[in-house]
Amino acid sequence: MRYATLAVLSGLPQDPHGALGLPIYAVAAYGFATLEEGAERFATGEGYVYARQKDPTAKALEERLKALEGAMEAVALASGQAATFAALLALLRPGDEVVAAKGLFGQTLGLFGQVLAPLGVGVRYVEPEPDRVREVLTERTRAIFVETVANPALVVADLEGLASLAEERGIALVVDNTFGAAGALAKPFQWGGHVVVQSLTKWASGHGSVLGGAVLVRESAIWRNYPQFLERDARGQVPWEALGPRCYPERVRTLGLSLLGMSLSPFHAYLLFQGLETVALRVERMSETALRLAEALRDHPKVQRLRYPGLPQDPAYPLARKYLASGGPVLALDLGSQEAAGRFLRAIPLPKAANLGDARTLLVHPWTTTHSRLPEEGRLQAGVTPGLVRVSVGLEDPEDLLAWFQEGLAAV
Repeated sequence: MRYATLAVLSGLPQDPHGALGLPIYAVAAYGFATLEEGAERFATGEGYVYARQKDPTAKALEERLKALEGAMEAVALASGQAATFAALLALLRPGDEVVAAKGLFGQTLGLFGQVLAPLGVGVRYVEPEPDRVREVLTERTRAIFVETVANPALVVADLEGLASLAEERGIALVVDNTFGAAGALAKPFQWGGHVVVQSLTKWASGHGSVLGGAVLVRESAIWRNYPQFLERDARGQVPWEALGPRCYPERVRTLGLSLLGMSLSPFHAYLLFQGLETVALRVERMSETALRLAEALRDHPKVQRLRYPGLPQDPAYPLARKYLASGGPVLALDLGSQEAAGRFLRAIPLPKAANLGDARTLLVHPWTTTHSRLPEEGRLQAGVTPGLVRVSVGLEDPEDLLAWFQEGLAAV
């Protein structure tokens, strides 16, 4: 089945009452009839015990995500940040290092610097190009971390080249595919990525009404290179021997859900399951509008620089053509200064918010918001300048948006 069909039909369990939609299992615990049944559920992990670990509503969402991304396994979590943390925590130990792309989402940079660093995990930042990454790999490197499309610099990672390098070195390529819109725009597993993390809050939700995240994993033997999967666990099992390639997603579930409690509520899982049904339609429309805006504004005298991967003039265009279904629904305008950006944002009658993927067009000034906690050098390294405005294009009529942008630029 093709993507749009999978988005509507996949993951929906058979309901004993014939319901055509997904039920919400709003319960904390699941009972078992006998001592033996309870013991078996705890021993095997099959079935349901407690909603913090898994529930049928979230399970349906995981099945739909697996179908859309082409994954072997999926774990739904409370947010994109929870997903990124759980994915990395399951991979890394004190003394390990990650090679990460420059220009990551501000909170991901904070996760590396304020959470993983105190746990003894180092990070080296480079451009997401195989040759640059190869130069900084060491014996301590246990993962390569990139975004499909960098937020907000809009640099596109060379996924195939990085995946080949990761396989060569026996380490995992972890891809934040939030900008890939749950596979509607990009599918890192097609190019050899080992782990995908994403915020479902964005395009998967589509209406800015719910938080959610996911870790997805493709089938791979790469986990045999990690000692935590070759040592006996609390059950006395060697994870790789007991579970094979599913040992890694099971560790993500244990750490992220059972132990840290970063669980997705059944109601949020239900909303995200519904949102995925229309994600392809929304992203296609948003991307068409984003391209129209980019073409109309790239030569505007008040715009010092415009980044949009769908423009042939953009540095990311060759990789965008290879890895993305379109140029995507996000563009970035550099208006030269914070003062100019402020005048533009005050004049344009659109929401200003630190979110993406909403049905409404959202604008944000990363220098003073999403990346404001970074030192100036770190912001510039991430591609964030004082005049940069990130635009997440929504579903409004393109002519209305273009008129409002012209009004905003006239005030600069």
